[in-house]
Amino acid sequence: MNDNSPTPAKRTEPQPDPQLDTSSDSDEPAFAWMTGQPESRADRKAAEAAAVPDDAARARATSADAAPAADETADANPASAKPATVEPASVGSSTPGSSTPGSSAGGSSAAGASADEGKQTPLTGAARHQSGPYSEPLPTSALQVRPPEEEVERRNAERESAANAKPVAPRIWQVLLALFYPVILLVLAVRAVTSPLFLWIEYNRPGFPGDGYGFSTDDRMTYGSYAVDYLSNWAGPRYLGDLVNRSGASLFKDGEVSHMADVKTVILSAFGAGALLIALSIVAIAYLRRRSPGGVRRGLFAGSIVSLAIILGLGALAVLSWQQFFTEFHRIFFASGSWTFALEDTLIRLFPGQFWIDAGIVIAGLVFLVSVVTLILTWPTRRRRGLLKDDVESVEVAA
Repeated sequence: MNDNSPTPAKRTEPQPDPQLDTSSDSDEPAFAWMTGQPESRADRKAAEAAAVPDDAARARATSADAAPAADETADANPASAKPATVEPASVGSSTPGSSTPGSSAGGSSAAGASADEGKQTPLTGAARHQSGPYSEPLPTSALQVRPPEEEVERRNAERESAANAKPVAPRIWQVLLALFYPVILLVLAVRAVTSPLFLWIEYNRPGFPGDGYGFSTDDRMTYGSYAVDYLSNWAGPRYLGDLVNRSGASLFKDGEVSHMADVKTVILSAFGAGALLIALSIVAIAYLRRRSPGGVRRGLFAGSIVSLAIILGLGALAVLSWQQFFTEFHRIFFASGSWTFALEDTLIRLFPGQFWIDAGIVIAGLVFLVSVVTLILTWPTRRRRGLLKDDVESVEVAA
């Protein structure tokens, strides 16, 4: 076989799709599967040279494999393909005085191997990172870039604050429940006073002053029931204006009927506000039971404290000066001069001053009693707060 034999003609192949052209791809290991070249050409030639037993066989293998290697390279990378060339070997030379074939072939092979080793592609940055015994991530990886310590501390603080923050809506409903509770108690206490039962207890209790103008207890109970019923029904002023006494005269004067109409407006407004607050309190209780464990207890506990503060303050003012307290109360809700009457008028005979003192005591007593019971039932004990003894001790030590 002649070492200078011409290289087989280059096979003509169809041009590849430009979108599938991998000639410009990087030599990174990540693109090796696209090019189909698991190793470089220089590495393959060095491996083939090491596998040939002698110089002559190595030369024949080199000349025989040069063309297929070139064709394969051209198929895989058409843009950068070059015709394969074979350097002439000095094997079998018959020129006198030439050096030994073995030494000549060996030197040529050693030089070729050195040249091939010199032509090996240097390792890139990614290959250097992955070629050592310890794998190291790329320094440009976004997942490995750690933010500054100040940023890390800020994010941790925000995360902890968000985890420990309590929702605003349950707190709002707790505050509303605490504000609604004393008003509801006052309205219910007023409703208990404006009833025929309380009227009967007052007229029949020992020590209640009698009427000096001729009304008996039965007359008071009959006429007083009309007045109390008028405050809670939807009848007009004629309900009282058309009443007559035993002599046939009008029972209530026009001024008395007008004042009772004003009282009815205030009472019905208070009852309506109380009913609305009761409905809102039911909504607040239902919401807190679902969203805030212990929220109902905390709201009622705060409401009972507010109720006690209000009733104790009003009671102190009433005890210090009842007449001034009664006068200022009427000035707030009624026009001046519309609520003063003579001693012989029917309203004064049915509802003397002692009646209003007793009514005030009953209202204050009912609100105080219910507030104290609520305060006791909602007192924040360890069991109600869901805390164990060890937890309480740890909280105290931390504080």
